[in-house]
Amino acid sequence: MRNRLRLACLALLLLAAPVAHAVQPDEVMADTAKEQRARALSRELRCMVCQNQSIDDSDAPLARDLRLLVRERLAAGDSDNQVLDFLVARYGQFVLLKPRFERQTLLLWLLPPLLLLGGGLALWLQVRRRSQRGVETAPKLTAEEETRLAALMAAEQQPPAS
Repeated sequence: MRNRLRLACLALLLLAAPVAHAVQPDEVMADTAKEQRARALSRELRCMVCQNQSIDDSDAPLARDLRLLVRERLAAGDSDNQVLDFLVARYGQFVLLKPRFERQTLLLWLLPPLLLLGGGLALWLQVRRRSQRGVETAPKLTAEEETRLAALMAAEQQPPAS
């Protein structure tokens, strides 16, 4: 009984687990070296439909078309860079999950570290400004307030009458 329950739980987990790759059996190349190159390239390319998935993980029809195109180019003898250049020329830098460091993408690469440095500088200036101001002191008490405070403190120190 226990073994059946364990097997049923295991079967449910396996059925519920997402498929790691969307590559269909009819897409796989006969040459394993070229297939490995195609898979590596597919992990670098963005699905234009899903946008935050690689074409290797996407089930979208356009992703399948791109996977087939990558395999066609590799079968034709193109190098990895030639395949990427072809796809960038056709679809733009957006097709790459990790855009190249070029003049057009300079802001994309440099903006996050610049924002981090700017935030750190602003925080440092704020801390520095607060420390230069020193500890703020409370305003002086008037003579009337001092007399009243002394009376309250004296009443506090006297033992209660029994």
